[in-house]
Amino acid sequence: MKNYLNKVTNREDLSLEEMENAARLMFTEDITDTEIGAFLTALKVKTESADEIAGLVNVIREKSLTLPKQLTGVMDNCGTGGDGSQSFNVSTTSAFVIAGAGITVAKHGNRSISSKTGSADVLEHLGVSLSLTSEQTHELLKENGIAFLFAPHVHPALKRMMKVRKDLKIPTIFNLIGPLTNPVELTTQLLGIYRRDMLEQMANVLHRLGRKRALILNGAGHMDEASLAGENHLVLLERGELMQFTLHPEEVGLPVYGNEAIKGGDSKENADILHRVLKGEKGAYRDTVLLNAGLGIFADGKANTVQEGVKLAQESIDSGAALSKLEYLIDYSKQEV
Repeated sequence: MKNYLNKVTNREDLSLEEMENAARLMFTEDITDTEIGAFLTALKVKTESADEIAGLVNVIREKSLTLPKQLTGVMDNCGTGGDGSQSFNVSTTSAFVIAGAGITVAKHGNRSISSKTGSADVLEHLGVSLSLTSEQTHELLKENGIAFLFAPHVHPALKRMMKVRKDLKIPTIFNLIGPLTNPVELTTQLLGIYRRDMLEQMANVLHRLGRKRALILNGAGHMDEASLAGENHLVLLERGELMQFTLHPEEVGLPVYGNEAIKGGDSKENADILHRVLKGEKGAYRDTVLLNAGLGIFADGKANTVQEGVKLAQESIDSGAALSKLEYLIDYSKQEV
């Protein structure tokens, strides 16, 4: 580890292989928490490269619970968090809408870290189990087209890292990689990130991780979700090529709302918002979900344009398909208790 630490301290990027070796060392008892903390801090000061991010993700996925590999064409729409917006659970609600449009979604998430309520908090309140086996998760993905993967359950090796991160009290590479560590082999992805300066870099990371197509976004007000408040910044990854563009909600027939209109609350309140949106309630919450789900459907390639994606998202909600995906997940969880 000393060699890797010296290199990073000298502001030299590690290769993908070097980062994988350093990451494997971090998960052994051979190095101390202090060494891990120093390494994470040095990476942050230098600024993490695409190879370094991908290398760490590869090792975390090596150590995660493995799922059967027969599934193909699976996507995720998880964001990094960290935008400080205190919004309701946009990506969690959108995941059911995307699934209702016929796309298989392996929704990876956690409890609240920087927001009031994480995806796990909301889904647990609704009655969704956070501790299903890999076989049960696989069954849900096949039969229901959506399953929830609770990060601490599928990544038990990360427990030690949580202690180091808490002790450091600063954002590190781990604040960027949550949505990248899904143990399911994803084909496509919608990735929201709170750092606009890293859109291209995260697109390159997703390319290294094997995504055929992905959309990386930073919303108006620097949200890690698409926002109705104004211009959203995006990068489309398709077959290794990157295309940058911006998107205003009015371009896809949606109204403008300030970000304060989509504030959330505790798990009970956010679960209620999620349920109301899936039941068809109109307003800022629904329109925000339509934009984000529409982008997810476009990211997967099921829609040729974002506007077409928004239309499919509307149909998913209004037909009851999105709500039925949630209800199936809740019913399945009850049977497995």
